[in-house]
Amino acid sequence: MILWEVLGSVLVGLAVSYGALHWLPERYGQFRSRALTLATGPVAALFGALLAHSVLGPGQTPAVLAVSLGVAVALLSLLLRQGDHSARRSATA
Repeated sequence: MILWEVLGSVLVGLAVSYGALHWLPERYGQFRSRALTLATGPVAALFGALLAHSVLGPGQTPAVLAVSLGVAVALLSLLLRQGDHSARRSATA
C-alpha cells in the first residue's frame, strides 16, 4: 500500500510543479529555476507523504495524498520570486 502512496505523491508533485510553471500568471512572480521547480515538487510531495504516513498510519491513502499535495504547494511557493514592479524598496529599508 505504501508503494501506491509513494508513486501517487511523486505524480502529484510533478503535476503541481508542471502546472505551476505553465499556468501561474506572471503577476504572481516567476520561479528562480525551471529544473529546481521540477525537482522540488516531487521531492516535497514525497516528504509530505512519508510524514503523513508515519503520523496517520497505513490505510489512509487519500489523506496522505492530500498532505503531500499541501506540502508540495507550500514548498513550491517558497521558490517564487516577485516581479520587478512589486519589489520596490523604500529608502529607509
